[in-house]
Amino acid sequence: MTSAPQPPGDTSALPLADYNDPGTDLQKARAEERRNRRILFVALALVLVPVLAIGGYLAWLNQIVTTNIREELLKPSVNAQPTDRAGQVVPQPAANGTNYLLIGTDAGPGRAGSRSDVMVLAHVPQDRSTVQLIHFPRDLWVPIPGRGEGKLNAAYAYGGSPLLVSTLQNMLGVSVDHVAMVGFEGFKRMTDAVGGVDVNVAEPSTSGGYRFDKGVMRMNGDMALAFVRERKQLSEGDISRGKRQQAFIKALLLKSLSKETMSNPIRLKDFLDAATSNLTVDQDLDVGTLRSEAVAMRNLRGSDVTFLTAPFTGFGTSPDGQSIDIVDQARMTALGEALRTDSMSSYR
Repeated sequence: MTSAPQPPGDTSALPLADYNDPGTDLQKARAEERRNRRILFVALALVLVPVLAIGGYLAWLNQIVTTNIREELLKPSVNAQPTDRAGQVVPQPAANGTNYLLIGTDAGPGRAGSRSDVMVLAHVPQDRSTVQLIHFPRDLWVPIPGRGEGKLNAAYAYGGSPLLVSTLQNMLGVSVDHVAMVGFEGFKRMTDAVGGVDVNVAEPSTSGGYRFDKGVMRMNGDMALAFVRERKQLSEGDISRGKRQQAFIKALLLKSLSKETMSNPIRLKDFLDAATSNLTVDQDLDVGTLRSEAVAMRNLRGSDVTFLTAPFTGFGTSPDGQSIDIVDQARMTALGEALRTDSMSSYR
């Protein structure tokens, strides 16, 4: 393991464009301008689908994307609308942006009986000016349709992606428009495809045969997987693991945007192949739709992509003795309202 120079303070909460950005002011401005045109696309490459038009490589890259991506029934039936606690349908305003549920799992796409380790709701507003990535801790204690109460990731174990979608929709009162699932092997291959990433380690741990020291560390794919999977040694368990996942995603985004990746056709091809080889999307999410989405957000700045954690009040124990995260009902309602009315800038 090698360590890169540590930036001053904890950078895990910084906007994407603020993390480890070297160079003079002019160089920064020029680099930022180039990144602004690509930042959202690379975010989609990590969690949705990379469709990048780079000169004569377009057809080649599109062939990789089209061949690799799988489609499955990942959403509930078309009539399954969000309902409140009284079972009443929650109306959804028109033109209120798009919500993508991103699921990371060790199991094969769409399979029940396993647990979903990563659950992120990506909200893209109607004007495509920002993107919010909301991490939902797996141990949130929530109502699961037809199953009573349980941990959020148990919904996936009981009924796969469709039941997880219904659980989140009812908890927030918000429709999930599209679903994308990526296997952890994809994250490992993406990391190796770009030659490793420099990740900020906020809490030390030993995981998977690796020692993670506080500071910035260079990680390959195997190390990165061990890093983002660990939770038992961390101060806030799954909450701390969510912060680790965010730090890793930031590092991978920045490395993916670097000149050494973007200007190298072989490395870029390997990255796109890795990003899509373990990717499954719902049947309504086609490559053309994602390409249009990426083009519409081509002027997005790195600081416009933000991370947050779904609200909870603390930790507790379920009636059957499980360690759980207790939902902050008032703030969860406020989050749902902000998502439903496309007003995330007002959510605090």
